[in-house]
Amino acid sequence: MSREAIRPFLITKDEDGHFRLTVRETRYNSQGYPLVTSQMQEETFKTATAVRNFARDMFKAGPGQFATK
Repeated sequence: MSREAIRPFLITKDEDGHFRLTVRETRYNSQGYPLVTSQMQEETFKTATAVRNFARDMFKAGPGQFATK
């Protein structure tokens, strides 16, 4: 299992060409195994920059906390 930290914000592009934001939270069990829960936000955006601005305003996201897929 990788010990690399998972970035808490995932930006994806759906089949319609809209960008979506998934907020991920990592917790660790008693053996140190990471447990990741994720929740896709309802909003859709036209650009990845709009997603980043939304995450910054709503979740106080900072640079380096985003992953793209």
